[in-house]
Formats: sequence, C-alpha cells, structure tokens
Amino acid sequence: MKVGKFSPDLLERLLAKLEIRDDRVLLGPAVGEDAALLDYGDRVLVAKTDPVTYATNRIGWYAVHVNANDVACTGATPRWFMATLLMPETSSEEEAEGIFDQILEACNSLHIALVGGHSEVTQGITKPIITGCMLGEVEKGKSVHSGGAQEGDSIVVTKGIALEGTCLLAQDAADAIAAAGVDAETISQAKELLLSPGISVVKDALTACATARVHSLHDPTEGGLATGLWEVAKASGAGLAVEEGSIPILPECSEICRALGLSPMGLLASGALLITLPPEDVPALMSALEREGIEAFEIGQITAPEEGVHMIGGHELEPLPSFERDELARFLSP
Repeated sequence: MKVGKFSPDLLERLLAKLEIRDDRVLLGPAVGEDAALLDYGDRVLVAKTDPVTYATNRIGWYAVHVNANDVACTGATPRWFMATLLMPETSSEEEAEGIFDQILEACNSLHIALVGGHSEVTQGITKPIITGCMLGEVEKGKSVHSGGAQEGDSIVVTKGIALEGTCLLAQDAADAIAAAGVDAETISQAKELLLSPGISVVKDALTACATARVHSLHDPTEGGLATGLWEVAKASGAGLAVEEGSIPILPECSEICRALGLSPMGLLASGALLITLPPEDVPALMSALEREGIEAFEIGQITAPEEGVHMIGGHELEPLPSFERDELARFLSP
C-alpha cells in the first residue's frame, strides 16, 4: 500500500466487521467521523486518537493540537491528553525532553491536563513518532458530529487552505520549492502557518457552537478540503455543492502548489474548520468569528443526496475533485 490513510473502500470493509453491543456508545467508528461519543450521564465523553508521522520540528506541540481539533469538532471541550512517544535509537535525551516540553506547552495553552502515556526508544524507525489520545466532554444534547449536516445548510470554512500541508512542504521540501521558482519570503511565511493563523480550530468550533445552530463540524485533514467535504456528505447521507471561486486558498499555498504541480484542494488542510448550519444563522456566526479574529467564508450548500457532490466553477457544474491520497504524501512519497 502507498503512504497515507486507508482508502474509503478498505476502511468501510474493515468497519463493517464491527458490532458494538454497548448502548453507551452514542457514536462509534464510521467513515467521515473522527471521534467517539460515549454516554456519561448528564455529559458526553468524547475520545479521539491520532498519530503524527510526518517530520516536524514541533511534533509534540502538533500532536496535542491535531487531537484537540477533532474533539472540538464534536462541540466538546478538550480536557485530558495521553501520548505514546517512540524515539529512534539515534535520539538524545535532550531531544526527548524537548518533545515533552512541546506537549506541555500545547496542553497548557489549551488548559488540557497531560494525564499519562508511554515513551520508549524503538528499533526500526528513523524519526520520532507520537500517537496521541485526547478526551473531552460536552453537555448531553449539545454534541455535534460530521454526519449531522442537513439539506439546505450553508457550508462555511474558516481561515483557508491548505494551512498544514503548505507549512509541512515549506519545512521539509524548501530546497525543491526554491528550485521550482518560489521566493525565499514566501517559503519563510509558509513555515509559520502552523502558528499564524494557526493549526488549532478549538476556538473556531467552540465559538460556532456557542453562536449558531451548528449541524456539523469537520476538520479537513488528509486529502484536503475536497476529501473533508466528501466525508461530511458521506457521513450525513447528503449531497453538496461548493463554489470554486469562494474557496479561500492561502496565497502561500497557491504559489507553492502551482510551482510543484499540486492541487490545494487535495493538500493536508488542518487549521481550517468546516461548519454546516442554517443559512439564516450565517451572519451571526461570521460576526462572532470576526470578533475572535477568525476569518470565515461561505462556500456552498448541503443538497439532497441524489444531487451528488459537486463544485461550481464559473457557470459549470462538475464533480468535486477526488484524491486517492493526500497531495503531500504523493509529493514526499511518490
């Protein structure tokens, strides 16, 4: 198999084998869903796990935020974090301590408690790997999930694309990007995207849930915005149509993707948040996000399932582009 997450067909085949007999599981594994919801009386416990495998010099900080994002996408507040840290044999104690400090820094910034985990030096790996597990909680009756989108909903996306993939390309392939004609200032700006506007969507999600009748939230990650939109439609049993000209592509992303022959729509897009909600609630949502310093853009609408998943380019209606795997993985591991 190629580098990247499992194909939807394989994932569906694996998940079809599950039979959950515990009636306290409110939401279990499903294509397009990124966290589990568990009944805890007057509260819902949210559980999420995600690894960080791409090379990054802020891997510990990054692991906290990507897991917190998916918990926040259920309307929950991230509360508790655990991490398994695997270090290669070439690592130093100083490197291990640096990653631990990054985890603490990120947890403290989100008021999350680091409650456990595991660490070891592991044979056969060449770079650190972290698998995180984040727990959060939300009042019963107020949780949301990717599969809650309703026909007629407006689709809003925050910040822009593809924040994460552009930053990782700038960090890991700066020489190739420069050789393709991208100037040093653009590469430098791209390297800072994880921090500004930032990869966290926790504030985006909690602001949305406190302001509007949010039907679904989703954090587009591997496979980019196009895959994230498809996952919302798939999980919700709906169709959708988005306007190509309304999609906010970050200028650094546009320039680097053009130089490397990549599509922004299929590039790792953490840092953006997809929100579906009644159209009449959009103005209040936009105003609330603006007060928090978060840009937001209305890009389309949820439609009937028989209408499929489409993009409107000019006056043309065409299928939403699909990607066998993320554009970052395709570039780094052809």
